Amino acid sequence: MTLTQQKACPRETYGRALLAAARQDQRVVALDADLSGSTMSCLVRQEFPERFFEMGIAEQNMVAVGAGLSLTGKIPFVHSFSMFVTGRAFEQVRQSVALPKANVKLVGSSYGFSDFGDGATHQSLEDAAIMRSIPNMTVLIPGDPKEVEAAVALALAIEGPVYIRISRSEMAFLPVSSTADSALAPVVVADGTDVAVVANGIMVERALQAKALLANEGVSLKVINVPSLKPLHGAALLELVQGCRGVVTAEEHTVMGGLGSAVLEVMAAQPLPLEMVGVQDCFGQSAWSHEELLQHYGLTSEAIAEKARLLARR
Repeated sequence: MTLTQQKACPRETYGRALLAAARQDQRVVALDADLSGSTMSCLVRQEFPERFFEMGIAEQNMVAVGAGLSLTGKIPFVHSFSMFVTGRAFEQVRQSVALPKANVKLVGSSYGFSDFGDGATHQSLEDAAIMRSIPNMTVLIPGDPKEVEAAVALALAIEGPVYIRISRSEMAFLPVSSTADSALAPVVVADGTDVAVVANGIMVERALQAKALLANEGVSLKVINVPSLKPLHGAALLELVQGCRGVVTAEEHTVMGGLGSAVLEVMAAQPLPLEMVGVQDCFGQSAWSHEELLQHYGLTSEAIAEKARLLARR
């Protein structure tokens, strides 16, 4: 199966999905930290100004207010760049949201290198690991615009803390997308027999490109999308990689604590050779484009293909 040529901006898709959720459920409210035009929570502000709270550049306070609103029966969607909603407000996320299982939805926009112009201070390469480590937290990383919509619907249905990771850059529509009913399970996007590539976010698209690169070399890749980093359905994933010679993980995130680490934990009881494509324990930097940084840090289809070649030769 191949990618379509159609792409969409996940932030805009998210904004429309959030607005639809607000229309559907009067309990939905939106909070933002002076970034609503970027996170697209501004769509709620425009239609439901009484259900939008501009908190200024005060992320700790914003998360705490969100937790308080949840105690009144509201369903707060709390927005900022991924770096700030998970990093600057970590204590409030842990103590006020996760510990009491507050029904708060945390939305981290512009994750990874997608905020390419603002440099290392704004590029969140650790956020999934941080949120995954917190008890009671669900962590969703959509692989395409349809999965962004599914993530919002699923977050609304879950009673408790959820973190949704949204890219700033356009994403291709995958040939197979998860729905709200299936978004917690790994899904085969393209079948194959030799090596399994387990990916999330924009790296699913690159995994499909790697499959095309290797097809002429006689190496067959199975591409598996994992839109839910936590919970990660280990039994389902083990079944999907069964029969493959090895596994490559691919993520726009540090290799420490994210998807690669989660897959290794799952496979400890049923080990296969594994290679990781991700950021190698370093910070980002400013650049002219998102793609420039992905190339520089080795988050490419060619890097996935090279790791797969190594495993296929074993």
